[in-house]
Amino acid sequence: MSVKNAKPNFSQSQVVEMVERLFRLTPSEIHSLPSYGDQNFYVAAMEGGEYVLKIMNSEDSKNSSLLEVQTYAMSYLHQNGLPAQTALPNTSGQLLSLEETDCGYGCQEYLVRLLTYLPGTTISKVPLTPQLLYETGKTAARMDAILQEMEHHHLSELQRENFLWSLSNVLLLEKYIHVLGGDPLNKVVKSVLHQYETSVVPQRSSFRKCINHGDFNVLNVLVQPDDSDGDRISGILDFGDMNSGYYIHELAITIMYMMMEHPNPIEVGGPVLAGWESVLPLSEAEKDCLYVLVLSRFCQSSVLSRQTLALHPENAEYLMSFSKKGDPILQQLWELGKEQVEKVWFHSAAKFSDRK
Repeated sequence: MSVKNAKPNFSQSQVVEMVERLFRLTPSEIHSLPSYGDQNFYVAAMEGGEYVLKIMNSEDSKNSSLLEVQTYAMSYLHQNGLPAQTALPNTSGQLLSLEETDCGYGCQEYLVRLLTYLPGTTISKVPLTPQLLYETGKTAARMDAILQEMEHHHLSELQRENFLWSLSNVLLLEKYIHVLGGDPLNKVVKSVLHQYETSVVPQRSSFRKCINHGDFNVLNVLVQPDDSDGDRISGILDFGDMNSGYYIHELAITIMYMMMEHPNPIEVGGPVLAGWESVLPLSEAEKDCLYVLVLSRFCQSSVLSRQTLALHPENAEYLMSFSKKGDPILQQLWELGKEQVEKVWFHSAAKFSDRK
C-alpha cells in the first residue's frame, strides 16, 4: 500500500455493527491486531467461535478479483492439508463484502472478510531451533508446490507487474533509494541492486515458476507446542502479497525473515534450505542466486518501510520494526560476501540433511 489515506480506520463500534449485520454474529470480545496496511480485528462471538475480521485498505479494495484469488488460495491450501485460514460467507452467501464509509478522508470503499481464527503464537515468540527452521523451510516449499497446482479464473491477476514487494521487481527500488538519505546503508543497497541486475536477471529464465505467498514472515507463521518439547507450525497467515514468481523467491523471503528473529542470523539459512530441499531441490542457477535474492529482500524491507513511513508516520513502530532488526543483518551479509555466506548455508544444509 503506497497511497496516503488508504488504510482503513474503523472504530470498534463500527466493527461490532458490521459483524452483526454481515454475519449475524454477536461479538463478545473484540481487539485490534497488527497490520501493515489493512485493519485486522480478533472477534469472539457469543454464538461460539473465534474469527479475524480483515478490512482491506481502499487501494487494494479496488481489485476484488485479486482478493478473490487470494481468498480461494487460502481455502485451497486448507483443503490440501496446510493450516491456512478460510473465509466465511456473509448473509448474502458472498466471501467478500464491500463497505463504504468515511474514515476521515472522505467516503471510500473497503473490502471486508471474516476469516477463521487459527490457534497458536507467532513464530517470532518462540526459539528458532534448527528443527523448527527445517519445518519452516519444508512448509514453505509444500505451500508453493500446492499453490502451483491451483486453478482459478482470475489467476492472471497474480502477475502484478509493478508490485514493489515482488522479488522480480527489485530494480524498481532505484526510484525510492533517496529515502535512505546519507545512511551508510545507501551504498549497500546500491551494491545489491547492481549484483541483482548483473547476476540474477540473466539467470531468471532458468528459474522454475510458481505462485508465491510472498510474505512468509515471523508474524505470518503460527506455531503450537508439539509432543517433543518443541514447536510445530499451526498456521499460515496473510496472503495479500501473493504473486506469480519463482520457487527460489519464496525460499529467499523465508530465510530473510527468519534471520531477523535469530540470535546468530547466518545460522538460519542451512536448516531452512535443508527443509526446503526435502521437498524441492534447487537447481544450480537457483543456488547461485540465493544469496543475492536474500539480500534483495532485506533491501526491499529497508527501503519500502521507510517510504511507507513517510505516508503513515502514525504506524512508525510497526513499519520500522523490520528495518531495525534487518538493516544490521543486511550490512553483515554484505560484508561477509557471497562465498562466505554460501559456504555456511550449504555446508550446514548438507549436514542437516545427512542427519535426517
